[in-house]
Amino acid sequence: MRRQGRYSSEVRERAVRLVLEHQDEYESQWAAISSIAEKIGCTNETLRRWIRQAEVDRGRRAGLTSNERQQMKELERENRDLRRANEILRKASAYFAQAELDRRPR
Repeated sequence: MRRQGRYSSEVRERAVRLVLEHQDEYESQWAAISSIAEKIGCTNETLRRWIRQAEVDRGRRAGLTSNERQQMKELERENRDLRRANEILRKASAYFAQAELDRRPR
């Protein structure tokens, strides 16, 4: 299950938009982040991470987009489930093969 974040997607998007639109009014992006994070009630680092992910999603920064990251998690989960199923099938096959060998001929 996906972990529910403390902040809604609307709050995240608004905070990121505020920083990107008003960063020129501050001496640095970090100053803008600090000011806006205080106003919305999150930590500076949280808002910085939201901004970096938004930059990746918009193609301004290298990295996995949010969609790619979600697909990667789903594929990893599926891979884990398939490995588990294969292990169960392998053990069942070995069990029945041994039972066939142990069976007395008629």
